[in-house]
Amino acid sequence: MAAQKAYIETDRQVQSILEDVRSGIFKCVYLLMGEEPYYPEMVCNAIIENCLQDWEKDFNETICFGADVTAETVITAARRFPMMADRQLVVVKEAQQMKGLEDLAVYCQQPLESTVLVLLMHGASADKRKALYKSVLKTGVVVDSPALRDYEMPQWISAYYESRGLKIHPEAAQLLAESAGTDLGKIAVETDKLLKNLPEGVKEIGVADIEKNVGISRQWSVFELTKCLSYRQAAQALKVAAYIGQTPRFVLPMVVAPLFTHFSRILKYHALLPTRPGPADAARVLGVNPYFLKEYDAAVRNYSLQQAMAAVSVLTEYDYKGKGGDAGEASQPELFTELVTKLLNI
Repeated sequence: MAAQKAYIETDRQVQSILEDVRSGIFKCVYLLMGEEPYYPEMVCNAIIENCLQDWEKDFNETICFGADVTAETVITAARRFPMMADRQLVVVKEAQQMKGLEDLAVYCQQPLESTVLVLLMHGASADKRKALYKSVLKTGVVVDSPALRDYEMPQWISAYYESRGLKIHPEAAQLLAESAGTDLGKIAVETDKLLKNLPEGVKEIGVADIEKNVGISRQWSVFELTKCLSYRQAAQALKVAAYIGQTPRFVLPMVVAPLFTHFSRILKYHALLPTRPGPADAARVLGVNPYFLKEYDAAVRNYSLQQAMAAVSVLTEYDYKGKGGDAGEASQPELFTELVTKLLNI
């Protein structure tokens, strides 16, 4: 839940920054960093779009990449005064690739008020113990965007849709999360595409909308497979597994991970049931929407504690095989079918 809390704080911070930027309010230095690039890139793009008028950009906008510049070059550019404009903009993308990045701390301690300096780190972070991070924290803005775990994505999607005045059904959020993984940018792109194709006035997104507009079918997804396993629907589970195994670029570890998460939740639910938790508490501990608790009620009936532990052990074994360990002559799709068969027969 710590990552989820950090996300909420980051989202609020970014929305506040975007509001300021669109109103013409800028800080002297922005350090945009973190494992998840969605928010840092959003802020960077908004600053580039709003900082200068088009006619001011020729003489007052410098956009470069960390691998191509030195700290000295960036400091020299940042210390120039704007020409026929109130401010100038200096953006360093992929700043983590700059040699001597920490040397920028000297400038960031006393930045020029007429310069907006943006340091955009892609999937990386500055060392919080060192001078650059500390100086920007005092004189500018630091956006630190944490990566979300796969089980946190449906909740993020629901919150994201709510921020756009929409409601998304929990199964639809789960399906979209399965399609996009933890790529927030991809979810934003798919959402924009979805909204363009929806009839005017639609405010609630269902599974059918995701299937039609995003191009992923619930019937043939890992999401559906875990549901079949929970209810021990053997024929359908094997059918879904066979389809998934034949998809382009299929690799076994890609599907073992969500299955491992699923059976780990079953174990957690077994441990939780003696305390008689309410639906909200149970959903919070499992990291799922309360809507899905009925599936986990079925799963704990169909898999005893010992069986769930055995399932986790089998998944660990096949994760090893899928990564090249002791797999013999079997192909990845064959191993997957074998795995699902074992999970059904535990």
